[in-house]
Amino acid sequence: MAALSIYIAPLLVFGLVVFVHELGHFVAAKLCGVYAPVFSLGWGGRLFGWKRGETDYRVSLIPLGGFVRMASREDEALVGIEGGAADRGSLQNAPERPTNISPALWDPQGMAPFGPRPVPANRWVESKSTSARVFMLAAGVIMNILLTMTVTSGIYYRYGKAYLPAVIDSVVPGAPAAAAGLASGDRIVAIDGDSVRAWEEVIARVSPVTSGVVTFDIVRNGARLQKQITPQAADAQDPVTGAPRKVGRVGMMVRDSVVREAVSAGEAVANGSRATWGMARNVFSVLGGLVSGEVSAKNLGGPIQIARTSVQAARNGAETLWSLIAFLSLNIAILNLIPIPVLDGGQILMVLAERIKGSTFSLGTREAFARVGVLAVLALILLVTFNDLRSVFTQ
Repeated sequence: MAALSIYIAPLLVFGLVVFVHELGHFVAAKLCGVYAPVFSLGWGGRLFGWKRGETDYRVSLIPLGGFVRMASREDEALVGIEGGAADRGSLQNAPERPTNISPALWDPQGMAPFGPRPVPANRWVESKSTSARVFMLAAGVIMNILLTMTVTSGIYYRYGKAYLPAVIDSVVPGAPAAAAGLASGDRIVAIDGDSVRAWEEVIARVSPVTSGVVTFDIVRNGARLQKQITPQAADAQDPVTGAPRKVGRVGMMVRDSVVREAVSAGEAVANGSRATWGMARNVFSVLGGLVSGEVSAKNLGGPIQIARTSVQAARNGAETLWSLIAFLSLNIAILNLIPIPVLDGGQILMVLAERIKGSTFSLGTREAFARVGVLAVLALILLVTFNDLRSVFTQ
């Protein structure tokens, strides 16, 4: 089982997240009437697949990302950048099978690049409205967000809502909690008048208090007591960005006994939505920290780190693995919104800029922007790969 997870887990994590993203683009293109001859998991040359209707569904050589080739007036110039260079060829006319198109893919009655018929103008991306083009570009992000919400909601429904009850296991001698008279076995039920039952709720209310007094309501041997505690300011790191900060500490430990509470389908969806929003805020915090310099680029991980994490998650059980898939899916969604030309966000920005400008940018301008984006993405890939290799050889 362990050996199987080494191979299956990374494929499941990478494959599902990428598949859902590209499926969003593909379905949106179909809904908008755009010709989409290729749906690929991975970039580069075709490894295997099958052709159904007018689309070749394939797995490609480089297992990073994927792409949907949509018919475009600039297809021949940009297809190599997009990842479909193996099928480079005009979509206007191809009376004979190009040498780079497999005979198995050629359809004598089909449209280029897999047939002799030119793609009609009404099936080009450029023939669609601005809103339709933005929808096609944003559909991948939307699908990744929906995947995250679906998976997190499913986890809550299947496994219940897990939390650590706010029951004290021990207190640090001489710390504020001990000085206030808190003891092992006390159950914290309210802080400053607000009800709590989970340990994370206690931390959320105490950590921001670096000066002043906090009122704890506890239950001890069936009796409700109230204690005044003055937290101590302590140095800590932000759990998301790693940036240094001051937090309030009172010096107590919680009992390590996770409780799972069954939830209804509606509650599972509500909890999944809140969890998705919380993850999104964390991702945006990290991105903001990278821009401000509070988060080091050395902390970024890439495919190797994801693969290693996937294997470990699989060994920890299905719940952990699905949680990783949800987290990675949301990361892919948000990162794709960054306005780098080859990413969805950059392409959406280009479409909107053309709408404001009142005309399309020249092919040379679009190629230049695309190549800048490719260089930026390649630089990011090299950085995270270097970080991955460094972590492998320094552990």
